[in-house]
Amino acid sequence: MPRLIKPFVFLAALSPFLWLVFRALTDRLTVNPIEDITLTTGIWALRMLVISLAITPLRRLSGWNRVIPYRRTFGLFAFFYAALHLATYFLDQGFGLEFIVADVLKRRFITVGMLAFVLMVPLAITSTKGWIRRLGKRWVTLHRLVYISGVLAVVHYLWKVKISAGPPVYYAVIVGVLLGLRVFWALRKRSRKAPSAA
Repeated sequence: MPRLIKPFVFLAALSPFLWLVFRALTDRLTVNPIEDITLTTGIWALRMLVISLAITPLRRLSGWNRVIPYRRTFGLFAFFYAALHLATYFLDQGFGLEFIVADVLKRRFITVGMLAFVLMVPLAITSTKGWIRRLGKRWVTLHRLVYISGVLAVVHYLWKVKISAGPPVYYAVIVGVLLGLRVFWALRKRSRKAPSAA
C-alpha cells in the first residue's frame, strides 16, 4: 500500500506546478502573468512547508507512523516551489544583481523571504539518506532550521500583503500551533527526565 500512496502524494504535490504550466501555455494567467506566477509559487511553497511541519504532530497525535516518509517529500516540494518563486522574482527584476541586492536590503518582506529561502537550501541539500548517515545526530539539529524558515515564510507573507486578517493570519496561526506543540512536547519530555536525573 505505501508504494501505491507515494506516487499519488508526489503527483498531488506536483499538480499545482502542472496546473500553472497549463495555465501559462493556454493563456489563462492574469493580465500580470509574472505577478500571478510569483504569488502562486509563493503560496504553494508556504503550503508545502506547513504540510511538512504538520507531519510530525500528525504522527504523534494519531500514532500513524507511515506518514513520516512523506515529510521529506513535502519539504523538498516546499523548496521546489520556493525556488520557482525566487526565480520568478529574479526574472521580474531582469536578473540585475545590483537591483536585486538593493531591493532585498530596502524592502523588509523581501529580506525575510530571502532569508527563509537561504535557510531551506542546506535542508534540501542534506535531505538524502547519504547525508543523514554522514551527519548523524547533527542532521536533526541542522533540520531544525525548518522551524525558523517556517516562521520567516509566514512573516514574509504577512508583510507582503499588509493585511492583518484572512489567509496570512490563518497560516500564522497554523504554524504557531505546529511549533507550539513541539515546544510543549519538548518541555514535557524534559520535565519527565528531571525527576529521574535527580
